[in-house]
Amino acid sequence: MKKTKLGEFEEMVLLVVVVLQENAYGVEIKRELEARLKEQLSVGSIQSALKRMEEKGFLNSEFGEATNKRGGKRKRIYTATPFAQMVLKELKEIRAGLWESIPTGDVTLKTI
Repeated sequence: MKKTKLGEFEEMVLLVVVVLQENAYGVEIKRELEARLKEQLSVGSIQSALKRMEEKGFLNSEFGEATNKRGGKRKRIYTATPFAQMVLKELKEIRAGLWESIPTGDVTLKTI
């Protein structure tokens, strides 16, 4: 795996961007994350993660068309880069391998 690190929250935001595809803009990303995590998130935390990941090369963004619904304001739409897709695949494989390596009967995972 490349040396660029991806934190847990960044990974979740990145996965949501991939899930939402052409609808991956700030408000929708926030809604989707809150629904899946079942908690309230600040717009700032999501915007910071998006900016960091764009700087690291995980995301690209471009402005969508202006709409009357938004008072002429354009949405910044995010897309995952090929590098991001590769890193997500590697993380999935690492996590799956770790889950499969847990000895059966030896370790019990307690739910909180």
